[in-house]
Amino acid sequence: MSMTLDSLARSCKNVLAADDTPAGRTRVASLLSEALKDPAFVREVFARPVGERKIAYEDADLGFCILAHEYDHARGEGEPHDHGPSWAIYGQAEGVSVMSVFELLGPGRVRKLHGEVMRPGDARVYNEGAIHAITHPGPARLVRIEGQDLAKVRRGKYEVAV
Repeated sequence: MSMTLDSLARSCKNVLAADDTPAGRTRVASLLSEALKDPAFVREVFARPVGERKIAYEDADLGFCILAHEYDHARGEGEPHDHGPSWAIYGQAEGVSVMSVFELLGPGRVRKLHGEVMRPGDARVYNEGAIHAITHPGPARLVRIEGQDLAKVRRGKYEVAV
C-alpha cells in the first residue's frame, strides 16, 4: 500500500506524541525514508511546483511541519546553520545533496568535519544544536520534517574557520 502525505503525517504524529527525543526522531526518519522510496508518495508531494520551501503539512497539536523543497539547478554550499531550539529531518526525494557537518570551535566559529551524501530514499536527523550546510550539485527535491516552523525561530549562523 502506498504511503500518502496524510498517512506519513499521522505516523509521525503518533511517534512524536509518544517520544519526541532523538530516538523518536530516528523512527520518524525511518518513516520518511520509506515514504521517499515510494514513487507515488514523491509524485503526490511534488504534484505541483513547490519552490524552495513549501509547508505541505503543519500539525496543529504538536507543531511539527512537513515541507517540500525543490531546486531546479545546482546550488553551492549554503551557510552553516543550526535550527535554534528545534530539530529537522532531511529526506532526499530526487537528485543528490551533500550535507556538510560542522563542529563548534567557539562563539560563531565552526570547522567542517565531513560531508554526507544523500541519495533518493535517504533521511537524516539533525537534532538541536547540530550545525550543518547543504549543497545541491544539480536539480534536487527534498522533504523535510521540522520540529516547528523554522521560519519563525531564531537560528544560529556561523563562520567557517580556515
